[in-house]
Amino acid sequence: MFRTALRNVFAHKARLLMTVLAVMLGVAFVSGTLVFTNTISRAYQNSSAKGFDHVDVAVTADYQESKGNKVGKTAELTQAILDQSGRVPGAASALGVVKGFTAIADKDGGLLGDGWQSEGGNYSGTEDPRYPLVSGHAPSGEGEVLLDAKSAERAGYKVGDTLRVSVDGPVLTPTLTGIFTTDDGNVAAGGSLALFDTATAQHLFGKKGTYDEIDVQAKAGVSQAALQAELDKALPGKLVETTTGKELADDQAEMISSQMGSFRQLLLVFAGIALFVGTFIIANTFTMLVAQRTKELALLRAVGASRRQVTRSVLVEAFVVGTVAGATGLVAGIGIGIGLKSLMGSLGGTVPDGPLIVSGSTVTTAFAVGILITMLAAWLPGRRAAKIPPVAAMSSVHARATTKSLVLRNTLGALFAGAGVAVVLAATTMNGSDGQAPMGIGAVLLIIGVFILTPLLSRPLIAAAAPVLRVFGTAGKLARQNSVRNPRRTAATASALMIGLTLITGMTVMAGSLQRSIDKMATAAVKADYVVSMANGNGLSTDVEQRLAKVDDVTDVTPLRNAVSRIDGETEYLTGVNGAAIGKLTDLKVDNGAFEVGGTEVVVDADTAKHYGWKAGSGFTVHYEDGKAQRLTVAGVYEGNELIRGIMLDTATLAPHQTDPADMQVMVKTSDGASTATKDKLAKALGSNPAIKIQSKQDLSDDIAQMFTLILNMVYGLLAMAVLVAVLGVINTLAMSVFERSQEIGMLRAIGLDRKGVKRMVRLESLVISLFGGVLGIGLGVFFGWAAGELLGTKMATYELVLPWGRMGLFLLGAALVGVLAALWPARRAARLNMLSAIKAE
Repeated sequence: MFRTALRNVFAHKARLLMTVLAVMLGVAFVSGTLVFTNTISRAYQNSSAKGFDHVDVAVTADYQESKGNKVGKTAELTQAILDQSGRVPGAASALGVVKGFTAIADKDGGLLGDGWQSEGGNYSGTEDPRYPLVSGHAPSGEGEVLLDAKSAERAGYKVGDTLRVSVDGPVLTPTLTGIFTTDDGNVAAGGSLALFDTATAQHLFGKKGTYDEIDVQAKAGVSQAALQAELDKALPGKLVETTTGKELADDQAEMISSQMGSFRQLLLVFAGIALFVGTFIIANTFTMLVAQRTKELALLRAVGASRRQVTRSVLVEAFVVGTVAGATGLVAGIGIGIGLKSLMGSLGGTVPDGPLIVSGSTVTTAFAVGILITMLAAWLPGRRAAKIPPVAAMSSVHARATTKSLVLRNTLGALFAGAGVAVVLAATTMNGSDGQAPMGIGAVLLIIGVFILTPLLSRPLIAAAAPVLRVFGTAGKLARQNSVRNPRRTAATASALMIGLTLITGMTVMAGSLQRSIDKMATAAVKADYVVSMANGNGLSTDVEQRLAKVDDVTDVTPLRNAVSRIDGETEYLTGVNGAAIGKLTDLKVDNGAFEVGGTEVVVDADTAKHYGWKAGSGFTVHYEDGKAQRLTVAGVYEGNELIRGIMLDTATLAPHQTDPADMQVMVKTSDGASTATKDKLAKALGSNPAIKIQSKQDLSDDIAQMFTLILNMVYGLLAMAVLVAVLGVINTLAMSVFERSQEIGMLRAIGLDRKGVKRMVRLESLVISLFGGVLGIGLGVFFGWAAGELLGTKMATYELVLPWGRMGLFLLGAALVGVLAALWPARRAARLNMLSAIKAE
């Protein structure tokens, strides 16, 4: 039986090729994901580990939890703690570290490096062992700065050049006095690192006289653990925390691994979708192969082969196919991993140097996935073939499904689909987070139900295309009959395409609806002409508001300044605003009282007011971060949204209680409204700073649209693999169907159907099947998109369902194109059949 199975593989190698390709693509996706993420993860881990070479023990400030009415805050690492750390037994040196965001402009005025990885820090003394100088000398005073060698090379800077630098808003213009090398992982990944002398760094980053971290090196022969023990004894335990360099490196490696793990899971989800779609193709292929060999299998049964041996022979074929697919998929996956790394580089992302990682688990996974998926998909056809009695197989009485089996299938499908719809509809009535799991379960049940019902659905839906097919005469009529002749095969072929289009349509509906809702929220709530913020989301210096207020044509300016406080023993974040201007710059519906901010009068969003039981006229005591308390009065309650919410009070009231205030945004209104000239004037007032974003309402809308477009394009790209696998399934089904119907096609040719008619028949059959899958997929996608939107609507008042008719039309057109392209080779093969040989074929 083993030899027979191997002979069958080689006898049908052309027909199994598409199955191998389908499995190979899925395996390649999986192994490519593992190779790529393992390679990137290892490179970042190695790069970051080098950054801890000069740290044996790191001393950091401990966070003091909020208690009662006292606001929690992080303790300070003072100069005294630094000096004390350097004097403990076993310590060779102690170095204070100051760090913060620092944006550097390139020679064209743009942001140098990745904005999220533009870092700044302090250079200690005249020779800092962490940063060996390549050229120049150490910085001194606010007018001097150092730059890492990679960034200097990218921007073309050399010692003596004047740089344009921003820490929290206004532009600084220090002189580049030196260039250094570093093992910093952010720099290796494309970021930049600028260094000031310690006093300047402390001033710029708001850490006057304090440090973010103290790095202590041990004397020769002193272990990290021993040094840590000495530091724990000497330093105030309630204020500081100590961590060994090894623990820091391990934590960093674990964090990188966790981050890459999330990315890996996302990619593997899409790989799983491709494999799931491929399962339909495998099952379809083996079903057809087994059906074509029923007499052969019956003969084997007649000469003594048992049911198990027949099933095993089919599984052996599947094992061989899966092994070949696993091996080729692994090789292709390694290529995909290399390609993805190169793609990151071409798109501007920089990856630290490192070897390609092809782990043993990747190899095992590739073969396991290829073999298991193939064998699982082939098991049911093999088992079904083994159950056919030899005499029935010889006379082909097994060919037609019994009424009982069809009733059972349709009943089961209806139960699954009904349960799925019921669970999804129930989930739409729940709260956002509570309804996620039920909706996911309902979606799975509905997809399974529709798949089971697809043979039943195929007849009426394909029959609906009959008027159009009549235009093509005999070829159209035959195409329709061929499409519904074997509903199960048609269903399996269409289902592969259906799943891909369901996901694509659902994501498109959700993304379009979310974009409209957020856009509506932003434009409805904001009356300001411009919103100013840092490119990386950090706080702005309070100087930004003051500079913008002095610009000609600016009529109103307000900051949105965050501050932590305690109210009734709970932590609450306050928003400091310009009380006289905030009402002119926002358009928030007031439910109770008036929108008046000034002195001790504040406005509160409806959710916060409900939580504390406040209404207009209510008074409450707030405890600020400096420990002082003040009695405030609620002037009005407004409807908050995702962009603007919380307790708003005047900055004049808030500022005296803040030691280092920072504005998250600044809203600006001008007399002439938004225009290019006005925007340029505002940018010039801030020194044409590349780290600051000045956005009109249209810019905000475009940013939202760009974000969703980027996400959608990524999803389309990842789901393209599943669609490609579905295309292979259509080609495979048609090709094997042509082979199966060779005698019939020969007869059609003999009674007058020419080659063009045969080609047209096969193409129309493919088109009908693809459109059937497309209609089902788009219909399910719209339903899931609507349901997910209803769930989001519980947390987003402005949510509005948007049906992207244009894109859905393109998806349907794409499904039709898939049908046409998939039929090219099978149609050509059918037309070239020799009619006499075909008529004699069995």
